[in-house]
Amino acid sequence: MNRTTLTEAEAFFERLTAEQRKLYSIAYSYLRSEADALEAVQEASYRAWVKRKKLKDPQSFTPWLIRITINCCMDELRRKKRVFPVEEPQEGAVQEMKSSERIDLQRALERMKPKYRHVVMLKYYQDMTSVEIAKVLGKPEGTIKTWLREGLKQLRKYM
Repeated sequence: MNRTTLTEAEAFFERLTAEQRKLYSIAYSYLRSEADALEAVQEASYRAWVKRKKLKDPQSFTPWLIRITINCCMDELRRKKRVFPVEEPQEGAVQEMKSSERIDLQRALERMKPKYRHVVMLKYYQDMTSVEIAKVLGKPEGTIKTWLREGLKQLRKYM
């Protein structure tokens, strides 16, 4: 490996490392499991490394990573729907869910259309602005604002 390639790899992993905490937080908000969130971040990191040449604008690195992470989470959620759970819930996990409002909110989020859920989660779980969400999802800001309004309307309906 020549010095240029090594420098490119070092720069990539330095930027990736700077975003790890944010990526984990996003993954955890989707998957609700530390192990699954860590696995999703690892998978997203791998996918980003493999597809790094396709990123045209270096300024879009963070939104690009977030989008990959969300895709990994959605893949995992789809995979889990196909798999039948065989183990009983652990006692500790049951005790963690004390608040019925939190459980209701989680169920309401799961019932929402994915495009609305993405926007609501990025806005309220990750404290992102409409402009940042638009960049992550590759949609116009006006669309994001509409989806956010519709998502909140769906949440109210389900709650």
